[in-house]
Amino acid sequence: MIILATGHPAGDRCPTQNSRTPEPLLQIKQYYLGCLAHASYFIVDEKSKVAAVIDPQRDVEQYLETAKKFGAEIKYVILTHFHADYLSGHLELRKLAGSQIVMGQEAQPEYDVKSMKNGQRISLGDVELEILETPGHTPESISIVAYDNTADKNTPHAVFSGDTLFIGDVGRPDLLGSIGITAKDLAGDLFDSLHNKLLKLPDETILYPGHGAGSLCGKSLSTATSCTIGNQRAGNYALQTTDKEEFIASVTSEQPMVPAYFLHDAILNRKERATLDETLEASLNPLSDEDLLRFQNSGALILDVRSAQAFSENHLVGSLNVGLDGKFATWAGPHVSPHVKVVLIAKPGEEAEAALRLGRIGLDNVVGFLEGGIETMNHREEFFSSFERYDAEQLAAALKTDSPPVVLDVRAPGEYKNGHVEGAI
Repeated sequence: MIILATGHPAGDRCPTQNSRTPEPLLQIKQYYLGCLAHASYFIVDEKSKVAAVIDPQRDVEQYLETAKKFGAEIKYVILTHFHADYLSGHLELRKLAGSQIVMGQEAQPEYDVKSMKNGQRISLGDVELEILETPGHTPESISIVAYDNTADKNTPHAVFSGDTLFIGDVGRPDLLGSIGITAKDLAGDLFDSLHNKLLKLPDETILYPGHGAGSLCGKSLSTATSCTIGNQRAGNYALQTTDKEEFIASVTSEQPMVPAYFLHDAILNRKERATLDETLEASLNPLSDEDLLRFQNSGALILDVRSAQAFSENHLVGSLNVGLDGKFATWAGPHVSPHVKVVLIAKPGEEAEAALRLGRIGLDNVVGFLEGGIETMNHREEFFSSFERYDAEQLAAALKTDSPPVVLDVRAPGEYKNGHVEGAI
């Protein structure tokens, strides 16, 4: 999804936005990657033709194409924080567009950055971007406030809040517990950032968050992709209390589980690492069935990315199925170790997409794919298996028989709590 916004944004659950006269110079383009519920932004001053990209996804061709359409230079790539749920495309834009990486002063990456303090501004020309230090989701988190000086140099047009403030929620503060920072301390910082920084902005300021519904960076995000500060002040559950301890208790409870790959990605986003084009070049190697079996015997994971129905009908024993349809990366991430070699089994022509989507979350350990797909191994029946799939009615009927099946529920604890098959383990 790509949304071009010069003034009044759109989005469900956000009906009270105030219409504004479109600014003549400030252009904002939002990219929404549904499979990761991730929003990134291209901001350009149409007069100077200088642009910035905020929180890019790792495959950056769309930003380069937008810059070409505007005749603009992507001078800056801004990270609001070290993301845990995906790899940012900052190194890719540095390589392909010569962009300077910008972060808040608390960030300490391996690569060179333009380090910005609270209140400092980046000039794109008449368009200026002001840095707000908004720790809480992470210690180094920042938000970016956009001004168009030709319209009103003292009134902000929009704020890009990263993972600090979402529509309907706020960023979870518990992702860094494994590296020595408590959720309670970060939640306290988050309260201060919200009430002393973001909620000081005018009600009509357009809010552009870093994620939407489906992201594991919060627990009740809206499906809307833009809103206003005033609407969130009135309706966001996390902003309704001014009691700090009550806020801390609320935002640290009932958060979804943290996938293991989050820590891996947060660390990689700090590092000087290979760019996506380099990893894909090393990943997309066509393999014979003999090659695949050798990899499997040596401990590689065979990842079958076909549909669940196709997998059930015929699959390699010992392989893992995560279908490309739906939130592939979100489901693959918790189950695919970044430290184990991966061989793909895909519908012919879909291997590159699978490797790309794994690369978006830092799983650069694909070593090849079965050339020609599963049909090339049909003559080797001894390596294959199948199973029956039950729909809801079939399962209900089976459970009423004298020999009912054991039902193993592998969803998250919160999902199980909200409703499950009676007797399920």
